[in-house]
Amino acid sequence: MLAVHIERGRVNVRDVRRPQRPKGFASIRLLSGGICNTDLELLHGYYGFSGVPGHEFVGEVVGADDSRLVGRRVVGEINLACGKCDWCSKGLGRHCPRRSVLGIVRHAGAFREILTLPESNLHVVPESVPTEAAVFVEPLAAACEILDQAAIADGAVVAVLGDGKLGLLIAQVLNASSKTVHLYGRHKNKLRIAERAGVETIVAGKTIPVSRYEWVVEATGSQNGLEQAVRMVRPRGTIFLKSTVHGKVRIDTAPVVVNEITLIGSRCGRFEPALELLKSGKVNVLEMISERMKLAEARRAFEVAGRRGVLKVLLEAS
Repeated sequence: MLAVHIERGRVNVRDVRRPQRPKGFASIRLLSGGICNTDLELLHGYYGFSGVPGHEFVGEVVGADDSRLVGRRVVGEINLACGKCDWCSKGLGRHCPRRSVLGIVRHAGAFREILTLPESNLHVVPESVPTEAAVFVEPLAAACEILDQAAIADGAVVAVLGDGKLGLLIAQVLNASSKTVHLYGRHKNKLRIAERAGVETIVAGKTIPVSRYEWVVEATGSQNGLEQAVRMVRPRGTIFLKSTVHGKVRIDTAPVVVNEITLIGSRCGRFEPALELLKSGKVNVLEMISERMKLAEARRAFEVAGRRGVLKVLLEAS
């Protein structure tokens, strides 16, 4: 079967053996997968990664211990937890110290014709949700995680920095949850996607508001994003950190300490609210698809995904 392999900045498509299905796992035929910023960072050396990337996907189950799953469209949570430690007992397997992570840590990713995941990680995609939209469940769940991490009152004003894929999703999720969202970005065409969902957008210039917001979400994907967020947040305000970048982020910590700013790292989230949002139609994801390519075209797909202004590039089964 075909599988995408990345290593040292290079993307190749290889012919590899079909993976064996361990007990409790499902074999899943890839229908569509999305290239995200984390995949691009892995290509550039993040985590020292080499192997099969991809963790945003929709697939059809072709083999499983639970026969009810066979033939169903599914999405999958990306953390493969041990199921035995304290974190797992609390329902926080995504923080299990012995976990592997689909397409990131010790588990081959979704950019291959057949992938495997534990059946317990899978969520059946509702019939009303198109496959292309369901590709966004994993990043949409990451956007929803903010609402699980802090009690943000309805009507509260939240600044979201970054008009990339995740920033657009976060802005729409918060807007759908009755928050007043100010989305800062540099690309008018991207900002219009959020505007059509009812989000207030601001084209970011050389100057940014100082100490204006109680809540700030940093999703720029830039090493300078955190510094900007610290300038914008009020004393005793909260910043959610969403960017994953290869390399160290340098910042003056003095204003963080003096202004008693709370920093919250925010990563994966629950899939259930993401699926509900897609069913409700309250978030606009289909406009975020820039290109669709076949798995065999992965090298060009990664090149396109890395271009300025491009949003989601999908890799689809042949």
